[in-house]
Amino acid sequence: MSKLSNTIALFVVALSATAQTNPAITGWLRNTTGITGSHYASGNPTPIADSDSANVKTVLYSTNWAYIRTNGVPSYITGPFLDGNPSLTTSQNAIFKMPLNPVQNTGTPTPTTMGNIGLFVNGVALFDYRDGVAWNTTTNSLCGGPGNPPCPGGPNATQNWNRDAVVAERAGFDCAKGHPAMGNYHHHQNPSAFDLDLTVISTICNLYDADGLYASDSTQHSPLIGFAYDGFPIYGAYGYLNTNGTGGIVRIKSGYQLRNITTRTHWADGTDVPDGPAVSATYPLGYFREDYEFISHPQDPEYLDEHNGRFCVTPEYPAGIYCYFATVDANWNSAFPYVVGPTFYGVKTAVKVTTISEPVTVYNPAPTGIATASVDENSINVFPVPASDFVAMQVKGLVSDVIRITLFDVSGKQVSSYKVSNTFSTIEIGSSELSAGTYFYQLKVNGESIGSKKMLVIK
Repeated sequence: MSKLSNTIALFVVALSATAQTNPAITGWLRNTTGITGSHYASGNPTPIADSDSANVKTVLYSTNWAYIRTNGVPSYITGPFLDGNPSLTTSQNAIFKMPLNPVQNTGTPTPTTMGNIGLFVNGVALFDYRDGVAWNTTTNSLCGGPGNPPCPGGPNATQNWNRDAVVAERAGFDCAKGHPAMGNYHHHQNPSAFDLDLTVISTICNLYDADGLYASDSTQHSPLIGFAYDGFPIYGAYGYLNTNGTGGIVRIKSGYQLRNITTRTHWADGTDVPDGPAVSATYPLGYFREDYEFISHPQDPEYLDEHNGRFCVTPEYPAGIYCYFATVDANWNSAFPYVVGPTFYGVKTAVKVTTISEPVTVYNPAPTGIATASVDENSINVFPVPASDFVAMQVKGLVSDVIRITLFDVSGKQVSSYKVSNTFSTIEIGSSELSAGTYFYQLKVNGESIGSKKMLVIK
C-alpha cells in the first residue's frame, strides 16, 4: 500500500473514531422515524399535525466541524402563544456549522447577541436572555420589539437597560417554555415544561400540555441538551458536586443574583448611566438584565462562572470539558442568565450556512442489535403512590430511545401497553382503565426488556 493510501486509510479511521466518541457528532436527537411537528391553536386543546419533519434531519462531519441539518421544529407540541404573537413554528431548513474542537477565548469575552446563540440537541434554537426590547432613556419608555418605537441606533445598538424575555414574555411562552420569532421557534431558558417545575408559574399546560425537551431529575446527572455557538456543551440543571465527577448529584447554581435596588440609576459595577424606570409592579426587579449582579463563589463548585458554566467531568466527557448549564432555582423555575451568557466562554465560531464546502461524512451509526439504553426501570417516575383517581408514568431525562411501557396484572395478563416518545414522555391513565389491585409495569427500550416494577392501585 502506498503512503498516500495509508494516509487516506488512517484519515478515514480517525474520522470514524471521532464520530463514535465526540458527543458533538453523536449527541443530536436525529429523526429516524419520520416524526413531524405539531401545534396547538388558541382555544383548541387538540394538537394539529404539521408537515415539517421534527428534530435533527442529518448530522454530517469533517475533521473540525459538525453540520447539523434541521428545520428547527421540535417533536413536542408547540403553541399557542397567548401574548398576541402571530407567528407559528415554521421550518427554518437550516444547516448549522458547529465546531468539534472548541477552545477558550483568552481575549475579551464575546457577548451573546439577539437571535441564535446555540442549538439544542433536537435542532431547536437557543436565544439568550433578551427579547429586543429596551428602555429609551430619552423618551422614558420602552423601545424595540412589536408595538414599540425603534430603539436609538437601531436593533443592534447597545442600550443601558435591556429587557429580560424570560420575565417580560412569560405570558407568550407555550407549555415547553418556547416561542417563535418570525417562525424561528426557540427557547431562552431551560426547555422543560412549566408543569414539571416544583412550583408552577404558568397555567398554559393546563389546556395545552406538552413535554419540552426533557424532564428534570434531581437524582441523576442532567442529560446533554445542546451546544453553544462556541462549541461547548450545554447540560440541564443537575450535575456532579465536584468538578472531577465525585460528590453526588446537586443542582448547579447560577452565580447571578438580583441587586438590592429600588431605583435604576447605576449598573452593578458602579457605572453611572441614564436612569431606567424605578422598580415597580410594572417593571419588577429582574425585568431588565442590568437588575442582576454576578457574585463569584470560588470555593463552592456548585456555582458557575460569569458565562454560566464551569470546567467539569460529565457522563459524555469523562476527561472533563467546559460546560454550560440550564440553571434553575430551588423550585425549578428558570434562573438568570438561564443557559449561556451574558458572554461566551469560548471562541464563537458556529455559523448558519447554506452549503457545505468541504468533504464530509454522514453520521449514521450501524445498528448493533444490542440495546444501549440510557434508561432502566428506575428511570420511570410513577405518581401518586399508591394511585387512586389516576396514575401518571413519566420517563425521566431526555427521551431519545423507543420506549414502551406495558402493564400486567398479578396473573401475568397484559392490561395495556403505551409507547413513549420525545413527543410525549408522560402517560396518564385514568381510574376507569384500571381496577384496584397490584400491577407490574415492564419497560422495553429499543425492543429489549430492561426491567419491571410493581405498582399499587386503590379505589
